[in-house]
Amino acid sequence: MTVTLGEFLLDLLSNPALIVTVALTLGTITVNGWTDAPNAIATCISTRSMGPSAAIIMAAVFNFLGVFVMTMFNSRVAETIYNMVDFGGDAHKALIALCAAMFAIVVWATAAWWFGIPTSESHALIAGITGAAIALQGGISGINPDEWIKVVYGLGLSLFLGFFSGWFVVKTVENIFRGFDRRKTYIFFKNAQILSAAGMAFMHGAQDGQKFMGVFMLGVFLARGQAFVTEFVIPLWLIILCSLVMALGTSLGGMRIIKSVGMDMVKLETYQGFSADLAGALCLFLASVLGLPVSTTHTKTTAIMGVGAARRLSSVNWGIVKEMILAWILTFPGCGLISFLLASLSMRLF
Repeated sequence: MTVTLGEFLLDLLSNPALIVTVALTLGTITVNGWTDAPNAIATCISTRSMGPSAAIIMAAVFNFLGVFVMTMFNSRVAETIYNMVDFGGDAHKALIALCAAMFAIVVWATAAWWFGIPTSESHALIAGITGAAIALQGGISGINPDEWIKVVYGLGLSLFLGFFSGWFVVKTVENIFRGFDRRKTYIFFKNAQILSAAGMAFMHGAQDGQKFMGVFMLGVFLARGQAFVTEFVIPLWLIILCSLVMALGTSLGGMRIIKSVGMDMVKLETYQGFSADLAGALCLFLASVLGLPVSTTHTKTTAIMGVGAARRLSSVNWGIVKEMILAWILTFPGCGLISFLLASLSMRLF
């Protein structure tokens, strides 16, 4: 099942609830581009391969391309997010619960950005819609365990594969270029870092764009009173819309996140920044092909940790890492609880 652009615009004009739902969903996509996307370009800025303005424009463009291209070939991540929880039953209450979840995600993400902590918008999204679904269904029956387990797999993949791939890639690069004059390889790795950062931005769009499109489609169906749609096709107009909105969010900047990830956690040279970006992009590509909704933040930051640890453990600022991990741990219960409480209250009021 799908929704044409004409049908969507007609529904939008005649359904105030859909307007609110779309506004909140697009708000979460904007915040994702604003807070998550800077991770993709943090290293190329910290190694001075690119200036902040040029890097942000590049990230916006490749985020757009990532959402657009990958969704045309494989929309399994979007389907996983859509079917992860049960919003069936009363479509009116389900729509209220979904809106509460979107609002909770924006609040959580904005608070994390204010403190410069690179939280995972992917996990905030998952926690938010899970908390709302539990409030809607009155218990854990609101969770689909077969789809939710993919989130657990994705969490482990983004943490461990990110770290070890970062370690492996940088060691491989060091062995290949052992004996080369580092001053002569600087220009090569500076250009290579720009390419790998573009690849990282592309895969960020491929992963995170699909997650939010799955939620967008859920909101559209609920606003139309269709609470039991289990299969859908993402329309081209939605791919373009989400791509543009995420690119807009990226263009707003995010220097606080860039400073935490690319400058404070590990001091990187150009070849190390290239290794971290390449490792992160490869991990995200593998997860996208397998249909696993992983965290782009976790993948990139753990890849940087792996690169730093490959030199020596003391190269990593473990104090910054501790703050990040604490924020990651708190995202599921914190954002989930806010969403649960907001959804419960909203369903009583409306």
